[in-house]
Amino acid sequence: MADNDWKARLGVVFSTNPDFNYTTEEAEEVETLAPAKQNLRVWLDRNHRGGKTVTLVKGFVGTDDDLKELARMLKNRCGVGGSAKDGEIIIQGDHRERVLQLLLEAGYRAKKAGA
Repeated sequence: MADNDWKARLGVVFSTNPDFNYTTEEAEEVETLAPAKQNLRVWLDRNHRGGKTVTLVKGFVGTDDDLKELARMLKNRCGVGGSAKDGEIIIQGDHRERVLQLLLEAGYRAKKAGA
């Protein structure tokens, strides 16, 4: 009965077919690519951050857990805060050189991009 939860069916038109079985679409989990196959870009950004500078790592292909683990490693090694969401890693401050060096040491394909 958990598969036929009424909250998942909000906005669905009523069916008069007694044999109708409503199914929901589940999003596919993206498999994490090997570090050597990742194509990461390291950016410096100030937009919409109150003038604060952040280092962005874009282009990660994989699960959210792996993204958060990579972000945790980068934040720990740089000694700063940050976050990981929407396929991006945000590191507080201008740490482009250090982040690039850490990614290359970890076996990732990475390079500087943008301004």
